[in-house]
Amino acid sequence: MPLTVLVADDDLGTRLSVSDYLEILGYTALTAEDGQKALELVGRSQPHLIVTDITMPHLDGYEFIRQVRRQPAFRLLPVIFLTARTNTEERIRGYQLGCDAYLPKPFELAELGAVVRNLLERSQLIESEWRQRLRSVEAEPESELAEPFEKKTVGTQAITLELTCREQDVLSVLAEGVSNMQIGDRLHLSPRTVEKYVSSLLRKTETNNRAELVRFAMEHHLVE
Repeated sequence: MPLTVLVADDDLGTRLSVSDYLEILGYTALTAEDGQKALELVGRSQPHLIVTDITMPHLDGYEFIRQVRRQPAFRLLPVIFLTARTNTEERIRGYQLGCDAYLPKPFELAELGAVVRNLLERSQLIESEWRQRLRSVEAEPESELAEPFEKKTVGTQAITLELTCREQDVLSVLAEGVSNMQIGDRLHLSPRTVEKYVSSLLRKTETNNRAELVRFAMEHHLVE
């Protein structure tokens, strides 16, 4: 399937010219006329790359990308700022927010296409290597679960839990109220592997669900 690029710009002409050109290159192009709609599209469509203006209504490009980067699943999503705001301070702010390229308006479509292609090839390579690493981890699940553990004494009855280092990591992130997918993104584990650790934690703590597990962990000071 073609890779998806989200184009966010309040100028209709720019949106049309960029999206049409990207589709000619073989990508699927989504468009948004402001930052708020672009943010909604990111969550709904999960594009492979973002091309965005900075000056937009409702949510400017800086705030749009800041909110995108707050989501673990999109921390490595390639971002291109396409804008007339090109002074040094603006560019520095953009790079600090995590943009990968900064193209000034007016721009050449051919240059934009080259930058898009380069960033997508690199991101797809990184994703491929990450998936290979996950597969190698899942191929040896027992070796992970057999890693060194530390004994934790909890409660007034001196209950002793033997939690592996990875189980402790999963428990600490789980206590923040995030999903298995988000735990996996944070710890570089697949959702399937995370579920194995959660199941092990439920068994060891004799709790029935995630809510009880988190309550148990907090009451017995297993998490901060």
